[in-house]
Amino acid sequence: MVTNIPVLNLVDQYKEVQSVLEQNVLNVLRSGHYILGEYGTRLENEVAAICDAKYGIGVANGTDALVLAMMALDISAGDEVITTPFTFAATVEAILLRGGKPVFVDIDPVTFNIDVTKIEAAITPKTKVLLPVHLYGMPCNMPAIMEIAKKHNLRVVEDNAQGIGATVAGKPTGSYGDLACISFYPTKNLGAAGDAGMVVANDEALAKRVKTIRAHGSVERYYHDELGVNSRLDEIQAAVLMSKVSFLKKWNDRRNQIATLYNECLKDCPNVQTPYIPTAESGVTHVWHQYTIRVAHGRQHLIDSLKKRGIGSMCYYPVPLHTQKAFDLGYKLGDFPLAEKAAAEVLSLPMYPELTDSQAMTVARAVQEVMLEVTTVSPVATPVVTNK
Repeated sequence: MVTNIPVLNLVDQYKEVQSVLEQNVLNVLRSGHYILGEYGTRLENEVAAICDAKYGIGVANGTDALVLAMMALDISAGDEVITTPFTFAATVEAILLRGGKPVFVDIDPVTFNIDVTKIEAAITPKTKVLLPVHLYGMPCNMPAIMEIAKKHNLRVVEDNAQGIGATVAGKPTGSYGDLACISFYPTKNLGAAGDAGMVVANDEALAKRVKTIRAHGSVERYYHDELGVNSRLDEIQAAVLMSKVSFLKKWNDRRNQIATLYNECLKDCPNVQTPYIPTAESGVTHVWHQYTIRVAHGRQHLIDSLKKRGIGSMCYYPVPLHTQKAFDLGYKLGDFPLAEKAAAEVLSLPMYPELTDSQAMTVARAVQEVMLEVTTVSPVATPVVTNK
């Protein structure tokens, strides 16, 4: 039976907030104030509060948030930034665009995040910043990372593009680092109707610097104190996000329910490893930007079979960054085996708050049926993909 369950459904979310969203957008259009207006200021305050941060600085997109963070921390040629090879390209682009050098550390195979036990071995006299990524909505071990940073006098930037609303040790992501960077790309847990992003901070001087850099290095118009960029959050996107921000906790809670249901339905599925769900006692809250299984054998067959049944899936991310053509950093295949293995096995299933229990169970049944088929043939491991 062919169904229709996409990997993401933004139309249903739009319907839930339609009246408020459209009114907010009309208010902006009628006001004639389209950049750095009332909605942007309100959003900065709301998001900073979610992250338990004092300051929010709205920017054009999540990638710019990372670039501005690197600029504010004066990353330049020769500076090393420690991060993960298993993430979206923007994390590394931000470092390279400033002339810095990404230094990779392999991942924890359970959480998919940077393995904190391997960070200190990668620190050199040139190391300036630690850049952990809260991948798929699972927060990194920030208390341990901050302890390492303090010991070695390093700055910390949280790549919180996928983790807004998550907590670790009872504190929200975005509250730990010197700076934290958020993406409001439409697919995110809190998504705009286009590109948008934010930097949050607790340090007033750093927040002011980011705010200056986003507006051409200018505090007073036409007086430029340093080299900056044009990366301001436009007011229409801020209005869209303000129509959604009050729903974030409800939506994240629903994502947790769906993840729990998936895990229960797939616990005995052959050749499938379900993701780790933190316990309530752990002090960690996952916000399930993605629900990502591991498929040791037959991943492409599963993708193709789900598609034939009308079920979407997506591979985040099939090519580890140290094997990407654009990032010629001297690494080779085999340098980060756990990241490479994850890239060859991960598959994200449909995940959005509007997904019904019935739909989630339909997806799980389809995965079960397909993977039972795979066990009847000789299994072939998915090869690691490179872009070199």
